[in-house]
Amino acid sequence: MTADLPTTDRISNERWHVLSRQDVLGWLDTTPQGLSSADAADRLGRYGRNELPAAEPASALTVLLRQFVSPLIGILLVTFAITLTQGHWVDAGAIGLVLALNAGIGFWQERKAETAVRALQRLSVPVCRVQRNGSEQETAAAELVPGDVVLLQSGERVPADLRLLEVNGLQVDESMLTGEALPVTKQVNRLPVHTLATDRTNITFSGTLVTSGRGRGVVVGTGTGTELGMINELIQGSAGQSPLTVLTHTLERRIGILIAGVSLAIFLAGLVLGYGVSDMFRTAVALAVASVPESLPIVLTVAMSLGVAALARQNAIVRSLPAVETLGSTTVIGSDKTGTLTRNVLTVEVVWTASGVLDLRAAGETAAAPRLPDTARRTLHAGAMTNEAHQAPAGATTSAGEPLDFTGDAVDVAMLRAALHLGAATIQERDTRWGAHTPYEPELRLSQTVRTEPDGRRVLYVKGSPEVLAALSTTMATDDGDRPFDPEPVEAANNELARQGMRVLATAVRVLDPDEPVQRPLPHPSALTFLGLQGMEDPPRPGVVDAVADCRRAGITVVMITGDHPATAASIGSRLGLGSGAAPVTGADMAGMDDHVLAATLRRSGVAARVTPQDKLRIVRLLQDEGEVVAVTGDGVNDAPALRAASIGVAMGRSGTAVAREAADIVLTDDNFVTIVGAVRQGRVTFNAIRKATFFLLATGLASLISVSINLVAEQPLLFLPVQLLFINVVTNGLQDIALAFEPPEGDELHRPPRSRQEGLLSRTLWLRTVLVAAWIAVAIVVTFRWALDHGYSEVHARTLALTLFVTLNFWLVLSARAENRSLFALNPLGNPLLLASAVGALLLYFAATQWSATDALLGLVRLAPGEWLACFLLGASALAITEMHKLSRWLAGAGCAPRRRRPGAVR
Repeated sequence: MTADLPTTDRISNERWHVLSRQDVLGWLDTTPQGLSSADAADRLGRYGRNELPAAEPASALTVLLRQFVSPLIGILLVTFAITLTQGHWVDAGAIGLVLALNAGIGFWQERKAETAVRALQRLSVPVCRVQRNGSEQETAAAELVPGDVVLLQSGERVPADLRLLEVNGLQVDESMLTGEALPVTKQVNRLPVHTLATDRTNITFSGTLVTSGRGRGVVVGTGTGTELGMINELIQGSAGQSPLTVLTHTLERRIGILIAGVSLAIFLAGLVLGYGVSDMFRTAVALAVASVPESLPIVLTVAMSLGVAALARQNAIVRSLPAVETLGSTTVIGSDKTGTLTRNVLTVEVVWTASGVLDLRAAGETAAAPRLPDTARRTLHAGAMTNEAHQAPAGATTSAGEPLDFTGDAVDVAMLRAALHLGAATIQERDTRWGAHTPYEPELRLSQTVRTEPDGRRVLYVKGSPEVLAALSTTMATDDGDRPFDPEPVEAANNELARQGMRVLATAVRVLDPDEPVQRPLPHPSALTFLGLQGMEDPPRPGVVDAVADCRRAGITVVMITGDHPATAASIGSRLGLGSGAAPVTGADMAGMDDHVLAATLRRSGVAARVTPQDKLRIVRLLQDEGEVVAVTGDGVNDAPALRAASIGVAMGRSGTAVAREAADIVLTDDNFVTIVGAVRQGRVTFNAIRKATFFLLATGLASLISVSINLVAEQPLLFLPVQLLFINVVTNGLQDIALAFEPPEGDELHRPPRSRQEGLLSRTLWLRTVLVAAWIAVAIVVTFRWALDHGYSEVHARTLALTLFVTLNFWLVLSARAENRSLFALNPLGNPLLLASAVGALLLYFAATQWSATDALLGLVRLAPGEWLACFLLGASALAITEMHKLSRWLAGAGCAPRRRRPGAVR
């Protein structure tokens, strides 16, 4: 009878590493030869397929309906319904056009981004090798069940969580789960109960990659019961809301409340003053139409779509429009290390010999090879001569899409690549047939190879653990010849390189006597000449150091959050200039810290190491609670929960896992952290464009609200008809609003600190300017209307004059809106040709509407004399004068260029 398996019990899943192999087989009611087909089929029915729940893409209808979930869109829908009910077909048609354009642009962008991300996804493991019915066979990985015995070999992905039964040099790349760049050497012995998941060397986890060796293990977890499944559960939480979404929703709610309140007050006041219900209802609708910035949704969508297009040219796919701006308001970037800040390629960085240290960290692989001292050359040469790396097939690439030169064990590849690049060996020497060879074995902690040199000498090359080779050496090589071996400097150098988080291997040689036989297998070496040490680590990506410095200048703190070893993380953090040099915070440290202590420690360190996905999630939420706008970057499954919870998640497209991409808002197709800096700049450009357009929209809308209200209280005829206000708001002003979204960068985006969370869509400066300009425009319009009526103009003529003045005031106002602090006269007049064309075009369009009898009748306008046009145009320039004087006063007060203080508590 099959036992009730404990794989669905989380506590039991935490104990597989503690049990012996025999106990694990007993718990799972299986044998070293695996299950029978009947038993496997029965368990598949009970425990389900070995798959994670796949997130289905949103339907087209859902994406379309999402475009209408907004307070401002709600206002427009209500206005549309009212105008439609009243039979004002022109008004309803204009509002409907706005709604359709906004929904269409947003729908197209979201579907396009979703298609691009789906195209990046990889297939999961299709088949694997198992033992069933006493024989080896292939089966679909999705049909694995607890108790199956799976066979592993180099190049295969682990199809489920396995408790290992046998290993032969098995090494597994677990970077997608742990962030550890180096492959993990696996074994089969029991481990202490409190061993962290990242250190369970007798377990292989689903989705990880076998880099070398072979192994056999029993399935202890499938589907949601795997380590991968646990992380998938963390992703199910709600995603963070972008700052722009918060700001726009707040602004829209305030606009809605203000418009509803003022419209109701005007409606009631009119009834008290003796106006009819029908007249006041029409007035209230006109007021609502005048006040609602109908084109704001389009401006937001267009500005963000332009940002999306710009980022696409910079190798970044944006999955949701507000994500464009969020990076611009980011205050902290919590970045994964492996594959994001670093290349995820083990590289020789330091060569130590008794004659000195050769530090290769300052020069990249593309730099010219430095002149090698003789002993350093011999050290590198030996590493290439006892080496099992192979040349990759032509056209082969890494998982990140980069050209692949060699394949094999990461250490062998690193040592061979370094020797070839620095000229210490040639590929011809490396490919010469060896006389005898012993591959690296974890038990021996060394490899050795006998090769015949061109001069006929036979040389034994050895590489391995520094401690092992030190014990086997009798002499030490120097640039001045060999001398007796001294263990103290070797031990000190090894400790120093290890302290820096490097993987350290030593090389040694011995020239064989002419008549010395070469035994096979080679005996344990002795009487070696110690050559030197090679320190290896996963180095920073090219340009990342500069990118981190750019972030610092932009007021953004970069915090490394990795599952890698603390020493390794500290070394990379130091090279990148993160933190203040304090020791990294580890996952074990975090367990004993409250949130306030952890936040303070992170500020000092800038590096969190040996952390779990749960720890990463805690850090992100902690920083957000501290008032930070947090962007998280990463490529592994372990990064996915934090990616989803962050204000914005940035995943790697090439090397990243499908889980990480699904959890992210932005996907980098070049896997380059440097791209994020460009995205930050573009985000700030996008927000500035939105801010400028919003200022213009609110100033004109508030002017309409004030002028219509004053007009009513003064008991004058209706100042503007609803259709006239819609024509101004949508047809003329709308063109200019959208053109403001195309305003080019001002050039100092990365030299400003992030804006304060307390600052809304408009700064205090722009709010004050909005009120000043709106009040002036409203007074100018009402006075002009009253003057015209008092001087015998007809109501239609007076209304036309007031509307024309409104149009010319807006013309000058939109030009001054191009910059918040800089004068219009300091800007390139052709810097935004689309705005110039739209502003002039709006004037011409309005002029044409006043000259055509059909539109005259439709809009309620009359033709104006040239002198009236000139007067309106010159008076309209007063809007420019008001804004320019306000800018000048701010500049004289020093506020225009004073740096904004970073709020207390920000991570530094």
